[in-house]
Amino acid sequence: MMSTSPIAPAGAGVSAADTRPSLTVLSGFWPAATYAVARALLAADPALLLVRHDLADVGTGSVHRVVRDGASVLEDVRIDLAHGCVSCTLRQDVLSTLARLARSRPDRDLVLMLPEVVEPETVAAACVHCLVDGAPISTLLRVDSCTTVVDAEHLLDALASTDDLKTLGIHAAADDDRALADVVVRQIEYADTLVLWGQSREGPYDTGRLSVLLDRMSPWAAQVHVDDDIVDAGALSRQLRDTRRHRPDTPRVLARGLEGRVLGTHEPYPDCGVVSAVFRARRPFHPGRLKDRLERINAEAVRSRGHLWLASQPETVVAWDFAGGGLGLGSLGRWLTVLPDAHWNAVPDQRRLAAALDWDPYYGDRHQHLVFIGLDLDPAELHRTLAGCLLTDAELADGEDVWRTYDDPFAGCFPLADLDPGHTRTNSEGVPS
Repeated sequence: MMSTSPIAPAGAGVSAADTRPSLTVLSGFWPAATYAVARALLAADPALLLVRHDLADVGTGSVHRVVRDGASVLEDVRIDLAHGCVSCTLRQDVLSTLARLARSRPDRDLVLMLPEVVEPETVAAACVHCLVDGAPISTLLRVDSCTTVVDAEHLLDALASTDDLKTLGIHAAADDDRALADVVVRQIEYADTLVLWGQSREGPYDTGRLSVLLDRMSPWAAQVHVDDDIVDAGALSRQLRDTRRHRPDTPRVLARGLEGRVLGTHEPYPDCGVVSAVFRARRPFHPGRLKDRLERINAEAVRSRGHLWLASQPETVVAWDFAGGGLGLGSLGRWLTVLPDAHWNAVPDQRRLAAALDWDPYYGDRHQHLVFIGLDLDPAELHRTLAGCLLTDAELADGEDVWRTYDDPFAGCFPLADLDPGHTRTNSEGVPS
């Protein structure tokens, strides 16, 4: 099964005459499935170069790098951890290795298989912003696609997991506090191509449900389903390689709505039990009522994301990031309506355009934009709960000076000096922990 999103048409923005080696980035939390896809690509094109890093010996302070083609292993090297950090080590070694291979073998395309705890966005950002010998690696190769492989047998368990990487003993650094569900969600949502590998142990209906769930979580991605009992390597290679789907200018998923991009699709009628509901509103949320209803709001959600504004903090774009039973709230910076004119030039063009098209004389660009995805989720009840958190007509008439005096359980959680879209982790009650 194959579907290509019209949001990101294959081949757009890249010249067909581009002769740089192409790079396919493979990520996924289940290495066996990810490596199976990599082996299928090698079987279809034995000249392809596969680069992968094995973390089995990370406990002893080293990472194992293997480079191979379809016939043999070309490199087998152990690398000492830099500063005890897997991410730092990979960033340094991946870029230098890709650059070296692109220079020495310019006629051979590459596949980079990431370890299970690495998010593809970090690698894609490094390819754009980090220099190798004084130049970005994009001068030597082009990132063709970022493909995430999802194991059908384990996906739902991972999305529902409350474990963190430290508990599982697979954290990338001493300060790596990420949750398992967060990693899986980010791998899925950053991808331009998703491979659903294998079958659900519950049968064909449940496998179809997983496909719908992935489509709701990442509607901008193409999706391929591979039956692991019968793998057509040639067909899979044609579906995954030379697609030119990667868009390096794509914002982080939590910022998509601010730039007028699709954040999620409103599909209120269940498809295999999967519901996707989009909530949009102009009025601000009352901080107390929102806090009191956070647990009810996310009770049926597998995933929710987006941005909002609180009456008590009218300058701040608040990020909303829920997965694995935990809600993350953080700062996405300031609303444009409160920015001095001189600061507008620092804002991405796409965001300024989206704000101008949706500008309100009273609210400016401030609005609520949240997406909820779940199994058997009740979109009408969810909408009523969220609408009940908005300011009433009487509260709205009081104005911002009164709104700022509200008791605010989120006070101090979203410092405007921190414009990084990272988020503050909260517990199930929504209180920062």
